Amino acid sequence: MSDLPRCPKCSSEYTYEDGNLYVCPECAHEWVKDAIRESTDRKPVVRDAHGNELADGDSVTVIKNLKIKGSSSVVKVGTKVKGIRLVEGDHDIDCKIPGIGAMQLKSEFVKKA
Repeated sequence: MSDLPRCPKCSSEYTYEDGNLYVCPECAHEWVKDAIRESTDRKPVVRDAHGNELADGDSVTVIKNLKIKGSSSVVKVGTKVKGIRLVEGDHDIDCKIPGIGAMQLKSEFVKKA
């Protein structure tokens, strides 16, 4: 089996090298060899409400009452959340809140503990 990467557009395994490019014969997509390495190495920088950089495994504190959509529950100010995980998207923190369960938070409503 080839050690070449799959096509990022159609996931085809039949890619081949052409100079400094990888080429997919199925969808005709071409990309630079270093582009995949760069995209996997870079992680988005996520900052809390005070500008502190957050990382996976950090503990954060909620700085605003947050209503839970579709429920009458509220995440109260001062709730400490341990062991966060950073994800891509609008809600960039994945966590488990004690007494509520798994949910996603926006980094603008937390501060690093």
